[in-house]
Amino acid sequence: MSNTKELEVLIIGAGPIGIACALECKKRNWNYVVIEKGALTNSLFNYPLNMTFFSTSEKLEIDDIPFISNNPKPSRTEALEYYRRVVTSNDLNINLYETVSGISKSISEFTVKTDKGMYGTKHVIIATGFYDIPNYLNVKGENLPKVMHYYKEAHPFTLQNVAVVGASNSAVDCALEIYRKGGNVTMIVRDDAIGERVKYWVRPDIINRIEEGSIKAYFNSEITEIRKHEITITTPEGPKTLQNDYVIALTGYRPNFEFLANAGITFSKDEKHIPTYNAETMESNVEGLYLAGVICGGMETHKWFIENSRIHAKLIAEHIEKKVS
Repeated sequence: MSNTKELEVLIIGAGPIGIACALECKKRNWNYVVIEKGALTNSLFNYPLNMTFFSTSEKLEIDDIPFISNNPKPSRTEALEYYRRVVTSNDLNINLYETVSGISKSISEFTVKTDKGMYGTKHVIIATGFYDIPNYLNVKGENLPKVMHYYKEAHPFTLQNVAVVGASNSAVDCALEIYRKGGNVTMIVRDDAIGERVKYWVRPDIINRIEEGSIKAYFNSEITEIRKHEITITTPEGPKTLQNDYVIALTGYRPNFEFLANAGITFSKDEKHIPTYNAETMESNVEGLYLAGVICGGMETHKWFIENSRIHAKLIAEHIEKKVS
């Protein structure tokens, strides 16, 4: 097609790893573009306002560009500023608020269609993360307006009966913040304890709040139905009905497997659903189509994060470089 834009590399996702891939392309003077359906670093932008990272700032750096933080553990605001500065100071070629609708491949080139145009490219890098699709509860009433799968800040929940579902970092941060802003918090936890991966400086806090009764917690329990003013849960002692104004279900998220499958990528046959790729080059089972970042872990969304997947950008660029040289 005459209006198709021709590229060497097209990167899908403008999170930290997508940005790292763009930097590698720019170093090599490749004709590239990053396509992002939301804001720059859209997942980080959608994190809770007061979130603090588990990692220290130097472990969140990309391409050895210094990340200076006021505290040992940087905040969401500091991370947004850092990645924004990396993009603007390096004049990276990023198209925001553009959604990829399909990837198809001929013998030697990919065609990538978006809601704003068409691209022809020899190589595609998918670095889309996993934050867009929640793991749903799949219970009656989950579609009510009072139910949410993302948490931003505590103020709207002051003086409200709030059920927080889950026991990961996000659920614990949410429960503590709402409790301290005057909400009546009940945690519904499928397992028998607060998650071991919860930030080590936060875990004692939530355990102490539960033990003293400031936050109610039902372990080995699940929500079975959500109604306008109450919820029903199963517990080891039997079913219980609780007064409830809001349900915040922070039960994790999953990659867009359908998008990957439609691009021709295959997966492991077990429940982990790990996409097929070469760990040395990050190339998937589709030649010329690469995976980068947390998406490589399939349902194991805790396996890859910024700290240990920054290297993916260099591995991919080095492999493409060998091909084109």
